Parts: sequence; structure tokens; C-alpha cells
Amino acid sequence: MIAELFRYNPPPVTDAARKMPTGRRARSALPNVGCCEGHLMRHEHAPKSAALIINGKARSGERQLDLACDLLAKSGVRLTTAETVSDPEALAAAVDRVVSAGNAMIIMGGGDGSLLATVDRFADTDTVLGVLPLGTANSFARALGLPLDLEAAISIIADGRPRQVDLGTVGDIPFAGCASIGLAPQIAQTVPHGLKAWAGRPGYLLWAAAQLVKFRAFSLTITNDGEEVTMDAVEVRIANGPYHGGVELVEAARLDSGNIVVQVVSGERRRHLLLNWFAQLAHSDARWRQVRQFEGTSIRLMTVPSLPISIDGEVLASTPVTVGARPRALWVMAPA
Repeated sequence: MIAELFRYNPPPVTDAARKMPTGRRARSALPNVGCCEGHLMRHEHAPKSAALIINGKARSGERQLDLACDLLAKSGVRLTTAETVSDPEALAAAVDRVVSAGNAMIIMGGGDGSLLATVDRFADTDTVLGVLPLGTANSFARALGLPLDLEAAISIIADGRPRQVDLGTVGDIPFAGCASIGLAPQIAQTVPHGLKAWAGRPGYLLWAAAQLVKFRAFSLTITNDGEEVTMDAVEVRIANGPYHGGVELVEAARLDSGNIVVQVVSGERRRHLLLNWFAQLAHSDARWRQVRQFEGTSIRLMTVPSLPISIDGEVLASTPVTVGARPRALWVMAPA
């Protein structure tokens, strides 16, 4: 999140399709194989039918439903149901309905926050997730190598391949992209409602500048593989994939590594954080002077004082906490 600073006429979706009966969610017993070997064990080809759910509160969500339906039908994907959900709190219930109905694939239109709200519904099931990146940062979509153009993203859903990827965890909360400690949660806690949808990244830039004035460094203790390290820090990036706020910051993080990566920007002053950002924007190796990186399946984080943690843009946890990875927990459509 902190990097956010910087005509075809298809058959209509029927009412019957919108009222599919509820069934039991199928869970998979995935083989204990290497990260790359497991990608195609259960899904060799893209499903050709799907349910479509679009978050109407995503930056470009509300106006995309009809266009997405047209493009999916043109690409050969039959929709069993299609809906826009304007209440973010209702997204999980909407996904529960279509998962229980036995859909082989569910296409989610929205940003990283939409995935955060629903990804636990897909985790450890055989249901394939298709991603339409309609948010501001789209970190998970970028990590998958998905194009951000709607038509091109739909071509991946229609003609790509199902791939198994990891999920990160903060405590017992699963997430697909990134989490952070530092300025990002401060922004997320205070940003005016609706600013993200209305102003996008420029709005975040202005708001973050105001919050930066209030920001202070903190003490961080990391326990990883039995080793404990304490340091002063200005930012902690908890990465399941390499993108943070839509910018590639944690190159060591991969969606299929089986590990979580914790990247720490060390320092005692705000200027240390600013210097790291500027070095990152300039693609300078100087950014590594203040960075320490830890990788493992389970890492314990403690700060003084206790601090909030933003997960894919939402403040949902606080320190102390254990972060980790759930290997191969999610099936998702990716480029072939």
C-alpha cells in the first residue's frame, strides 16, 4: 500500500442461473509436491464456465459488469451467474453462494481488498479463481503477471492455465498480496472514506504526505528459525508476492516459494524511510543499505510500541504476531 504514493451481444444470464441451489463446498487433498510440480495436478485446462462477481466499490468496478459479461462470452466462457456487489461486507457471502453451488471457477472483479475479503473462501478448495484487476494497486494481479487491461485479463481467464499459488498469513488471517507495519497502516486508519475510489494514487500521495509528518520509527524484534534479532525500523513489508502497493519492492518473494518474506527498512528517523523510497524509485542499489530481509515458513514479529498491521490495504491485526505461508493453497488462472 505504501507504494501507492508514488459490439458483441452474448446470451443473457438467466434468473435461474442467479438462483442456483446450494451444495456442499468441495475440498481438495493436494499432493505433497514441489511448488512447480503441483501446478497442473488437478486442473489441466481452464474451466469454460464460471460465476462472475464484481466489487462495485472497486475503483472501476460498477461500470465494468456489462462489458466483462460481453467479453467473457465472446471468449467462450459461459457465465452461470453475474452480479455486482456494492457492499464490501457482502462480498464473502456472495462468494460462499457461488462456491457452494459448485462452480468450477469464480471470477472476482476488484482490487487487493476484494481478494482479501474473499480469498479464504477459495483456500484449500478445487475452485479456480479468475482475477479481473479493477482496483488501485492490483499487487496480486501484477505478481501473477496479469495484464491490467480488462480485455487482456479476460483472455488470460479464457486461455491461460490454472496455477497453484501460496497464501500469506498474518496470525490466522490469509492474504494474497502484502501486509505492512509502519506508515501504511497509519494511512489506512485515517484516510477519508471514498478517497481511494475517487482520487486513486494521487489522492493517496497527498494524504500520505500529511501522515508522514506524524510518523515515528519503532523497535522491532524478529524471531526466525530460532534466531532473535532486534533493530530500529521505519517500515516492515510482509510479502507473499513481490508487489507492494502496485510497485515491485520485495523481489525475493514469489507466489510459489512456500515461504513468507519479511523485509525491514531499518532506521531511527523518517528520513531513512524517505531515502529508501527515493532509492527504490530511482532503481538504485542504495536502497539495500537500510534493508534486512528474512524468509521462512513462520516468523514472529514484535514491536515497541504495539503497532497496527495493514493487510492488502486493510488494518486487521496488530503486533505481536506470527506471519507465515500456506503453500499451494489457492488455484488461480495465470498466463500460460
